[in-house]
Amino acid sequence: MSSSVAETAIVATGVQLGDGSMIQHYVVLGHGATGQVADLVIGRGAIIRSHTVIYHGNRIGDRFQTGHGVMVREDNEIGSDVSIGTHSIVEHHVVLGDRVRLHSGVFIPEFTVVDRDAWIGPRVTVTNALYPKSPDAKSNLRGPHIMEGARIGANATLLPGLTVGRGSLVGAGAVVVRDVPDGAVVVGNPAHVIRMVSDIAAYRPHQ
Repeated sequence: MSSSVAETAIVATGVQLGDGSMIQHYVVLGHGATGQVADLVIGRGAIIRSHTVIYHGNRIGDRFQTGHGVMVREDNEIGSDVSIGTHSIVEHHVVLGDRVRLHSGVFIPEFTVVDRDAWIGPRVTVTNALYPKSPDAKSNLRGPHIMEGARIGANATLLPGLTVGRGSLVGAGAVVVRDVPDGAVVVGNPAHVIRMVSDIAAYRPHQ
């Protein structure tokens, strides 16, 4: 099964595109990066929507989808069934596990790890510089680790280097300044635990 590539799309040399993919207008695949020589590999069944730019050096699994105007920088490891929403940005050296969902307007900086089945809501901002513009800021970048099945509500902000625990829930607009325990619900600025996800009826298994 062949792929569909719009005539206005730019696909650079060294891009490996899986069968059954759809590349819309004004997409750029294989954008250059300083010192970057690795190919861009995208699995089968991708849907790359218009004005998306994906740099060389990414390894992306099957059934990858982007919204419009997405940017993905170099040297990322992205699993299968990952979706990145319109106008979201993924910087370099990021790991996104299988079935990760980034909604519209999300910012994911360098050295962030997002484990499988995590869900990140609209306009969430993740940070990686604890002391921006300090003399050693660039050498001390540390993205958060968002663990399996965690859910981050709209407009939340995550500070550098912290861990958001498995299956936890970060409320909309929260500012997360410390680790979130597994299965906890945190809200506010600074974010604090108010209960456990297991206390919320909507998250209990249906009988």
